[in-house]
Amino acid sequence: MNPIRVLVVDDSIVVRKIVTDVLSQDPGIEVVGTAVNGKLAVGKVEQLKPDLVTMDIEMPEMNGIEAVKAIRALRSRVPIIMFSTLTERGASATLDALSAGANDYVTKPANVGSVAQSMESVREQLIPKIKALTGRLVSAGPVRASASLAPVRPAAPRTTPVEKPAILVIGSSTGGPEALAKVLPALPASLPVPVLLVQHMPPVFTRQFAQRLDRLSALRVVEAVDGTQLSPGTVHLAPGDHHLTIRTSARGNATMLTQGPPENFCRPAVDPLFRSAVDAHKGAVLAVVLTGMGSDGKLGAARIREAGGTVVVQDQATSVVWGMPGAIASAGLADEILPLDRIAETIVRRLTGPSISTAPSRFSALATGGVR
Repeated sequence: MNPIRVLVVDDSIVVRKIVTDVLSQDPGIEVVGTAVNGKLAVGKVEQLKPDLVTMDIEMPEMNGIEAVKAIRALRSRVPIIMFSTLTERGASATLDALSAGANDYVTKPANVGSVAQSMESVREQLIPKIKALTGRLVSAGPVRASASLAPVRPAAPRTTPVEKPAILVIGSSTGGPEALAKVLPALPASLPVPVLLVQHMPPVFTRQFAQRLDRLSALRVVEAVDGTQLSPGTVHLAPGDHHLTIRTSARGNATMLTQGPPENFCRPAVDPLFRSAVDAHKGAVLAVVLTGMGSDGKLGAARIREAGGTVVVQDQATSVVWGMPGAIASAGLADEILPLDRIAETIVRRLTGPSISTAPSRFSALATGGVR
């Protein structure tokens, strides 16, 4: 198999060297060029036809967001991974880049002066995402690309009646911000159950992402805080570096945040949320798993379905990476495997019945700019 051809774009010579050196150490990756700003990057995408681009955000002459828009204007579907700082400004710019059509992001090393630590950080974050977004098998590490999945298996026949859901739980990762910005705004404010959501994201990013989703949606979307009573019409997004689960008490169900060990190499992770939903509601759970790397959510989905709950996953054709939903589908745990544009109507149908239609979609750039 030919190596993955990568174009590295960054105005910092130090960062360019770190990224180039790390990628060049992997026999499955070849750095075919570098660029110091977005304008040069657009030209090199046309000239070199790389398999993937890593893109800095803040650069002179043409920044990374503008470059992503220009590349997508060429009708290029090349995967683009943004390099972002773990700051409020960096988080906001990264979400803008995702809305413009970038596929994913990694956070820059906090201290580029420590070359060894910086290289290890880049290696752990970037290489699995490069291989997943280009459909290559990841032979080692925390994630596997969709190429490693077994064929889809039909869901096992039900031995007990499906229960009407009392809660909606959603999990997503790579490609999730764009997918969620299409699904949540299409849900009505009258949704009769609480919604809990895990999107693999670091701190700062989750707060800004919740605010963006809230502006788009008829539902109220908040970054989850510990101890909030669950009620219909509110979406609780797991904050970065915290698992989101459900605490049950005589007063009712409430959010619970923990910093337990990462699961599936993630914190927040989907599986703890899914398990706690079963503990709180038995089989009265509707789970939705959208695009994402790895298999987070698979074990929790098995618990939900075993208890009598329902599991819906996004299909391969509309997923940026069909890792998480594909793992569930290949295990025979998916009640429905649907394109992204049918997820919201299915949620409404399963929660309220067919008589209530989905809300009109109010997409911003975050929902409309993505290109697979």
